[in-house]
Amino acid sequence: MCARRVLRAGLGGHTLQGPLTRRRKLERLFTDPMPQRVEPCLALLTSKSPTGRDWSYEIKWDGYRLALHIEPGERVRIITRGGHDWTSRFPIIAHDALELGVNSAILDGEAVIVDERGASDFGALQKALGGLGGKRTTSQAILYAFDLLYLNGHDIRALACEERRGILEDILGGSPHNSIHLSEDINADGPAFLRLACEMGLEGIIAKRRSAPYRSGRGGEWLKIKCVQSESFVIIGYEPSVAAPGGVGRILVAAREDGQLVYVGSVSTGFTDASATALREQMDQLIIEKPAVNMTGRSKAYRWIKPELVAEIEFRAWTDDGELRHGSFKGLRESADEASVYDLPDQ
Repeated sequence: MCARRVLRAGLGGHTLQGPLTRRRKLERLFTDPMPQRVEPCLALLTSKSPTGRDWSYEIKWDGYRLALHIEPGERVRIITRGGHDWTSRFPIIAHDALELGVNSAILDGEAVIVDERGASDFGALQKALGGLGGKRTTSQAILYAFDLLYLNGHDIRALACEERRGILEDILGGSPHNSIHLSEDINADGPAFLRLACEMGLEGIIAKRRSAPYRSGRGGEWLKIKCVQSESFVIIGYEPSVAAPGGVGRILVAAREDGQLVYVGSVSTGFTDASATALREQMDQLIIEKPAVNMTGRSKAYRWIKPELVAEIEFRAWTDDGELRHGSFKGLRESADEASVYDLPDQ
């Protein structure tokens, strides 16, 4: 049984939250120019799930954020969060977009590959695309669409989230498509949904304010609540090892503080032979003589690299001296995904 069905069953049989309002009569509006690109709305990280009738909840998917543009004349563009055109890398999604029966639209969603539980597997998606900087295409990816920004000549970002959601359900609910699915809105209590997601080993949940319009940036209308902390850090060096996978004993990572890189610890788990070998090949092309951050008193056995590779690191907590606790390597983030190094909060 897939993760979404198990979640609903575990919440006492709650069904999906249907659209609370009917589709507005968009034909009364003037035709709006179709944006070439829309900066995405980003979820703000918080430690607790919000509660109340104005909040809806979804599974947090871990993949590549994509905007699916369906343009007049049966043209499709798939744009990454960083503004790169990846249409050719997701040919099945591009093909299925033309089967949605719309003249023009912009769908916001996340491309993922799911495992046997129905949970997203970021490493599998990266591997299918050829790794960091790879140029492969994949037919395995599913686009979980969770918002609709534009439809048939009308910019609908000013509508409330629940209204946009209702229109998206109308488009995707009638005829299922192999590669384009609706990211389900779970009608549940937020904290209970989060607990169940964590028990199932999922990454976390997303909470969205039903009444909010679509706003680019991280304004707080969308919140992400994670079961395990995961952030992006820049790799500044590594420790060679003849015994570890790929010859990488550990990587050294840094975050930003007041615009400067600051060492925040080392990571020695999460690697496979393939991922560690590929990572070392990339790191060895960036070798420098001195570390990019202050590493006074650290081992001279480390090899230092230019701070250009951004790694997604899962970790349990921070130590008292400001280092990651139980860090695990998940993969490298692409510039196309607008990889950004974690900013340490003000103390």
